[in-house]
Amino acid sequence: MATDDDIFGAAIIKLERLALLDEQDRAAIRALPVDVRPVRANTYLMRDGEEATHCAILLDGFACRQKAAGDGGRQIVSFHLPGDIIALQTLMLPRADHDVQTIARARIARVPVPAMRALARARPNIRDAFWRDTLIDASIFREWVLNVGRRDARSRIAHMLCELAVLASAGGDAPDRIHLPMTQSDIADATGLTSVHVNRMLQELDRMDVILRNKRDIRIIDWAALQQIADFDAAYLHAAS
Repeated sequence: MATDDDIFGAAIIKLERLALLDEQDRAAIRALPVDVRPVRANTYLMRDGEEATHCAILLDGFACRQKAAGDGGRQIVSFHLPGDIIALQTLMLPRADHDVQTIARARIARVPVPAMRALARARPNIRDAFWRDTLIDASIFREWVLNVGRRDARSRIAHMLCELAVLASAGGDAPDRIHLPMTQSDIADATGLTSVHVNRMLQELDRMDVILRNKRDIRIIDWAALQQIADFDAAYLHAAS
């Protein structure tokens, strides 16, 4: 959880996993103009088609990126955890091409796009981290296309759990517990399933003694089995490279 004394702390930690930052880089990030605000669940941080004026850094809570179909349905294309700088492509693309929405109550730091753009131009190490973060986002999107398009329902749910576990562990050992702030409807929109089917697949993984559910808290009983069911290989997250 980010503190008022170090608003950018989580984001800096993430960027330092992507590129080597020096003290001047860290100071430049902390000097950014910023507007910190709490937001409710299901709040739009950015809407498809609108002019991108700010980058949102997720300090606390959870968010997702999504695309809306013409019939009103939506496809969630990624989940985001604290420390994520959401939609860095707005530094180069003037208008948003998707929605960003909070999943649970959150706290965000809004930084004007011109300030972020100037930071990237002035600090090559930070620019490298931004570029690498954007490329990893693209890698995750590709994996999600494969997940929805070619894996069966049980594997899709297992894969989502594996990804969240690895991301929550910041690239280290996968934790033995995951908290799911999203509803089963959110999971359905991320995996191309119905809410009923999502519930059935979670129950099936529970019966297999791979996970143990307690409402939205998931305990991972057998990490190796969960990865096998999911066809999960964390290489696409590029955590260690």
